[in-house]
Amino acid sequence: MSRRRSTPWIYRWSRHIIGAIAVLGLLETAFLTIVEFTGSAAAVCPTTGCQIVLESEYAKIFGLPLTLFGFLGYTTMAILAFAPLLIKEETQKGLKSQVDNTSWLLMFAIASAMLVFSLYLTYIMFFTLQAVCPYCMVSAVFSVLLFVLTIIGRDWPDRGQLFFIGIIVGMITLISALGVYASVNNPGTQVSADNSIVQRQAGRPPSNTGWPISTSSGEAEIALAQHLSAVGAKNYSAYWCPHCHEQKELFGKQAVSEINYIECDPLGKNPQPQLCKSVGIEGFPTWIINGEKYPGVRSLSELAELSGYQGPSNFKNVLPSP
Repeated sequence: MSRRRSTPWIYRWSRHIIGAIAVLGLLETAFLTIVEFTGSAAAVCPTTGCQIVLESEYAKIFGLPLTLFGFLGYTTMAILAFAPLLIKEETQKGLKSQVDNTSWLLMFAIASAMLVFSLYLTYIMFFTLQAVCPYCMVSAVFSVLLFVLTIIGRDWPDRGQLFFIGIIVGMITLISALGVYASVNNPGTQVSADNSIVQRQAGRPPSNTGWPISTSSGEAEIALAQHLSAVGAKNYSAYWCPHCHEQKELFGKQAVSEINYIECDPLGKNPQPQLCKSVGIEGFPTWIINGEKYPGVRSLSELAELSGYQGPSNFKNVLPSP
């Protein structure tokens, strides 16, 4: 009698492992997405490099956090990995087989796209932004593991087809990524909320004072800035932080010089990193008004309300619509 060939352990457990990694990935990206929507994901960064990456123009697609798309990708992978396991083979053998084959192809295609996109972003992180984000590195590792597991996790009947699908998906993903980030890689001009032309730039600014302010100040902006200074409000920022620049743009050239601006990066102009550390600044920008911390970009109307401002409120610079 011939022995029945045993099924390799990786084939038996590959779906469970893929599903577990996908769940870890969706938890990480869900956390970062929630933090970004409620304030700034950079506020939970453990390193300066992490803040640089999550505050960069590469951290958003179509105005939405990149982590949201990562969450959708990981969630889809988790569903595809676990779905066939919920179908009973004894009663629905045909359906289980069909779902199993289809889900494997979809998992491989999605894993291929995630791998290529993750490698592209890793390249941007190291060579364009010249910073390291631990969250991004963890996600990159997850992407590599998912791709490898979709290849070795089952006995593929036609690996030539698999290779062809991987090449096509990879090319589409890379071309799409280059298209999505075309305006970041080649800075152009975009119209801001007040229809002024604002130069968009990626990575670090040209000097340690940040990007030039392109907006002008009205009477209300200057009055609010002077009021904030008078009541002791402080703006804790970093010169390389795009959101900090966005906050400055709301005040305009003339008013921004009236603000109590605290530079937290040691490489910035007139830095005070120890002061930032002593008051527990975790992300940029952060306002401290009347002893309370307010992280993230704040509209001028909100700053007026928080500080008890009673002056003119016809602010000309407003936050763009989400």
